[in-house]
Amino acid sequence: MRILCVLFFVLSLGSITMAQDAKPLPPIKPIERVLPPKGVTIAKEEREKLEARLLTVTKAIAAAKLDAQLKPDVEIYTKAVRWALDFDEFYDAKKDVAKAHAALDSAQKRLDELKSGKASWPTQRGLIARGYRSDIDDSVQPYGLHIPANLDLSKPVPLLVWLHGRGDKETDLHFIATREKSKGEFAPDWCITLHPYGRGTIGFKFAGEIDVLDAIKSVKQRYKIDEDRVALAGFSMGGAGVWHIGAHYADQFCVVHAGAGFVETAKYQKLTPEQYPEWYVQKLWGWYDVPDYTRNLFNVPVIAYSGEIDKQKQAADLMAEAFKAEGRELRHIVGPGAAHKYEAKAKEQVLKEIKAAVDKGRDRSPKEVHLQTRSLRYNRMHWAQVEQMKTHWEGTRIDAKVINKNRIEVKTQNVHAFELHRNDNWTLGEASYLIDGQQVIPPIGDQREIGTERFVMKDGKWVASRSIDYVSGKAKQHDVQGTIDDAFMEPFVMVPPSQRSSNVLVNRWVAFEFEHTRQRWRALFRGDPRIMEEAQLDTPEFRKYHLILWGSPESNRWMGMIIKGLGGQVTPIAWSQEQIVVGDQKFDAKNHVPVFIARNTFAPNKYVVINSGPTFREGHDRTNSQQTPKLPDWAVINIETDPDALFPGEIKAAGFFDENWKVKPQPENK
Repeated sequence: MRILCVLFFVLSLGSITMAQDAKPLPPIKPIERVLPPKGVTIAKEEREKLEARLLTVTKAIAAAKLDAQLKPDVEIYTKAVRWALDFDEFYDAKKDVAKAHAALDSAQKRLDELKSGKASWPTQRGLIARGYRSDIDDSVQPYGLHIPANLDLSKPVPLLVWLHGRGDKETDLHFIATREKSKGEFAPDWCITLHPYGRGTIGFKFAGEIDVLDAIKSVKQRYKIDEDRVALAGFSMGGAGVWHIGAHYADQFCVVHAGAGFVETAKYQKLTPEQYPEWYVQKLWGWYDVPDYTRNLFNVPVIAYSGEIDKQKQAADLMAEAFKAEGRELRHIVGPGAAHKYEAKAKEQVLKEIKAAVDKGRDRSPKEVHLQTRSLRYNRMHWAQVEQMKTHWEGTRIDAKVINKNRIEVKTQNVHAFELHRNDNWTLGEASYLIDGQQVIPPIGDQREIGTERFVMKDGKWVASRSIDYVSGKAKQHDVQGTIDDAFMEPFVMVPPSQRSSNVLVNRWVAFEFEHTRQRWRALFRGDPRIMEEAQLDTPEFRKYHLILWGSPESNRWMGMIIKGLGGQVTPIAWSQEQIVVGDQKFDAKNHVPVFIARNTFAPNKYVVINSGPTFREGHDRTNSQQTPKLPDWAVINIETDPDALFPGEIKAAGFFDENWKVKPQPENK
């Protein structure tokens, strides 16, 4: 019923006419999909057979009372076939139809085993496809495992997380088929090897980044994994994923190995300054450009590999320069004469060094911690945590060192407030701190009893703080800091308008962009976005989900209330039927639409996003290095220019909110 309502909304708004001349508005031209590429057309009778089988198995799954933890292991197969049919993901008519039937065979077999209470695959060895249910959109996501036959699973074992390379046609169906027949590049006999799907071909970014973490979590719940012996490795696109995930989450791994890949945007794309995009896009390169997170990699052993004549050797060379600039040396193994592949002896050396690091294990309480970031999304490394920045998307650092049990030295950059968390290296209740050359001795009592020291900058000096009150309810903080794309890394719900706006141009644009976002999420991010009607929303949904509101204050009741509530409180964006006001800028509401992210005033730990999905589009999918945020915290779109593969319309203005979610002066484009 909900899907029917959404389709009615899209179709009805798309057919609206201009009141003044009664001429129908021309439809917005569909945007050609890049990922995954469209496959071949399979025979009608083959499609009908698959549809019929899929329906039968899907109904049987829905009717059965299945173990919630094991049900995704069945559903990964039906989802794979459903998506292959919906998006024409058959690239060899004969072989791929056979893959689809094999997937339905596997779904039926696992379903029968579950119903009988005798599931065999949880104790299976060798190559296995399994799945989990994602909190982001309630979708099932697959992953592959290699479990050696003689590995002793009665005690905690190491886990090697292997990130795959780019395969434009590596959709769910093909990924699962590969994982059930191929061990992959690395499959040591001393560990379980995990192959996350990463939601396909988005470079293990955004929801793909979270997929890696969620797959690791799922494996830890199902098998005995040694928490201190989790290794991260990958090659090509997987190497790029290792670089940024390793840098962002260095304290979660005992070793990081990146083979080839890329580590930043401008040099990899060979851009000259005159080719650079808007200033805010350049700022947002700092989300995934690894050199901006170099010091995080000092917390973990890093092993880079490159083929001697591989163009992607550039990645390790750039990181070697970044390490050198910080006074460190990157371990870089080069395969003699090799192009974009592992050279045999070099591969042996890589595996040897990974094994040595795994045997040593992770140090949970290091005496020295390095944290480097540009966003509060990535605000913690071991026992150091940034609570508030002076300015987002600027270089931010904490370097902390235990001198002895009574003294800790800390150096910071662009930090307004931070925490240190107790570990075995110092006596929390007796320690003094040298912070940026300033001696700070917290008073006895306060938060020391619960294992946390908090410091805030006041009047140019560091002071100890008893609580988190210095981070007000209106400030940017961890997980509520923007930009627009950040909302799609956690559970979200899309809410279409319940009625038409009197502005038919807005109706036309909203109808197109809503449906474009829905279908793009399905095709590229491999899940169905949650959709709720306005009447379904209540306080529990506000607490559970980021709200993605579509329409205008006139057509979407919740948008009207939230924008009214935001005015003068969180962000000074105002939107009436006459004009849009952003700070001191005004735009004609007849042909403009604002898109932005802000703290939801009804649920301060959640976002509200107005009229936007993920901001990179089809034209950016040709290379993973372009799959970066294209809009900051807010933008105003001239919708007289139709959406296309690069933009949702003409970007008239865009910028970031300050650390208190207020509009701030925007620099000139560089």
